[in-house]
Amino acid sequence: MEGLLIRSGVAVVLSLAIAWRANRHKSLDRSGAIAGFLVMAIHIAAGYRFGALLLVFFFTSSKLTKMGQEKKRSVDVDFKEGGQRNWIQVLANSGLATILVVTFVMMTGGEDTCLDTKKSKLLTGLIGGIVGHYACCNGDTWSSEIGMLSKAQPRLITTFKQVRKGTNGAVSVEGLLAAAAAGFVIGLTSVISGLLTATDCDADVASKQLWVIPIAATAGLGGSLIDSFLGATIQFSGYCTLRKKVVGRRAPTVIRISGMDVLDNNAVNAVSVTLTTLLTSMACLYIF
Repeated sequence: MEGLLIRSGVAVVLSLAIAWRANRHKSLDRSGAIAGFLVMAIHIAAGYRFGALLLVFFFTSSKLTKMGQEKKRSVDVDFKEGGQRNWIQVLANSGLATILVVTFVMMTGGEDTCLDTKKSKLLTGLIGGIVGHYACCNGDTWSSEIGMLSKAQPRLITTFKQVRKGTNGAVSVEGLLAAAAAGFVIGLTSVISGLLTATDCDADVASKQLWVIPIAATAGLGGSLIDSFLGATIQFSGYCTLRKKVVGRRAPTVIRISGMDVLDNNAVNAVSVTLTTLLTSMACLYIF
């Protein structure tokens, strides 16, 4: 309990500083900064491993979002300086993980543990789900940001036909490799931080934690593919002849490229994250 109280103090100070800086540098708007502060504080207070996962996702994604902004401005109709995210986008990328983190800390009192189904299937599933969650979010962001900077023309995941950059469901080799790399980074972060903070890992259990890295890399790639498939099928994409850009809404000047107008981008992200979280949790229960 003492550790939880200390982490809570650290969480408030650190989260406040990061949220303020993110708002100042236009990574988050005001609503996003408030939501980000709450989410970060909860993660860090619950455990340094969870705080590390969230912060690695946030900082790496923010840096990539700011790369090649002029090129992205010409492609992305919803482009915002600095990649500014609002509270809806913050919660779409962290809401489910926050619920899992709160569940974890209520069960453990804030004591970290290794993934080991012999000790607790539920805790192993929770940690695995959180890792899968951020592997998916990181993979989707890295894939999108690097894919937009690729010189190659992307292809629609359902037909493999070349489409314009910015089309929902479009994939590229560079983007898919980036998604796997993003998941790898999340897995590595979980292993390193987990081994530093967990107190119940003997040699055999500790060595088995390395499986988290390929699992997370697969979750990063798989989550990106799920997101792309949903984007290509139930998220509308069209080319606006007036703005000369791909857009996500129907209009008289918009020529349909792909997808049905069922879900918007935030909803697609939420569905892909939920599926990847569940699948990764199940994979960890099977492996550990």
